[in-house]
Amino acid sequence: MTTNPANNGEFGQKPAAQGPIVPKTASEALRPEVGTPPPNRSRASRSQIVVFMNFFFSLVMLVILAGGLAIYFGRQAFNEPGPSVNGDTFMVKQNSGVQDIADQLERRGLISDARVFRLGVRAYGNDSALKAGEYAIKPQASMRDIMDLLKSGKSVMYSLTIPEGLTVEQALERIAEQDALSGDMPKTAPVEGSLATDTLRFTRGATRQQMVDKLLADQKKLVEDVWQRRAPDLPLASIDDFVTLASIVEKETGRGDERSRVAAVFLNRLAKGMRLQSDPTIIYGLFGGKGKPADRPIYQSDIQKPTPYNTYLINGLPPTPIANPGRAALEAVANPSKTDDLYFVADGTGGHVFASTLEEHNQNVARYRALQKKQADDAAKADAAKGGADQTGKDSSGSGTNADKPADNGGDDLGGGDAGAAQ
Repeated sequence: MTTNPANNGEFGQKPAAQGPIVPKTASEALRPEVGTPPPNRSRASRSQIVVFMNFFFSLVMLVILAGGLAIYFGRQAFNEPGPSVNGDTFMVKQNSGVQDIADQLERRGLISDARVFRLGVRAYGNDSALKAGEYAIKPQASMRDIMDLLKSGKSVMYSLTIPEGLTVEQALERIAEQDALSGDMPKTAPVEGSLATDTLRFTRGATRQQMVDKLLADQKKLVEDVWQRRAPDLPLASIDDFVTLASIVEKETGRGDERSRVAAVFLNRLAKGMRLQSDPTIIYGLFGGKGKPADRPIYQSDIQKPTPYNTYLINGLPPTPIANPGRAALEAVANPSKTDDLYFVADGTGGHVFASTLEEHNQNVARYRALQKKQADDAAKADAAKGGADQTGKDSSGSGTNADKPADNGGDDLGGGDAGAAQ
């Protein structure tokens, strides 16, 4: 055996430092030696401030994450289709707050979550931008759609129509019956002829008094404007007479192509001192503002009944208008046709034929009555063909026992064939 000349220990390793050799027991020899101890932690890492900051930043991150998710899902809910299948109308009252509006929308089933709607409106800066009114919510409208609609102020609009020729009493009945209006009717009715014939647009909650005031103001302005542009030689003493005659023209014809000619007839008769002999004035004298029942004809005896409005018996114009005249009738009286006509009679087709002499007028009346007879005969033949001739219970007035027969004066003519007899 050779030895290590360098004396480096076995296998070339440097021998351990020389010292006394301490013998070990078997258990000590098998026990693992202690390793290198870990480094000591710094005091800063154990500081309470650092611990708190770590917690705080973690909490902030959780809040940001939760907030982001809430905004995302809230935006989704705000923009997705709403729960209403059929849609509905929704009323926003004056001074209503967003919370109150949101709660009502949710109760009505128009939105799914009042909180989301309220927060969405505020997020868009529309907290005070929602306007009072009645709105038509479309089916499945989103909260965003509803917010935009309430912000626009585009409320549901209602219509009130007052046709030409209605009396003031009939016009007031229409206003009273309009459910979308509120408030009481005026205690005192306006004078006849003073309401405009027009269609008014309004939102729910407008008052009936407002409608009446609007119609009064519009008619006053219209009448004054047209009166200022009248022909210089009209035989009318005042603006009140102007409205009265326009109301008669309004009731005599609904044809725009003959209004100015009908007006000329009445103005020519006034200029000559002739009675107007207008059937609508008889009706107003008998029935007033309520109007004649549709199934009630004018009888021969009605023509002779004295009333302040019966222009078959009185001279000149009646004391007040007999209806509310529209613009066309007012314009026709203010600037009538230039004719010599003094008479007119229905032509059987919805219009009239005009005449300047009584002889010509009587011929027109005869033609009209012949047409009426032919139409009656044709109707009777048609009834007979259907078996109507065999029916019983016919009116006995045709036997001559009823002296008060319906007046046969050609509809809206001036006294039928007798207009020249009472001049």
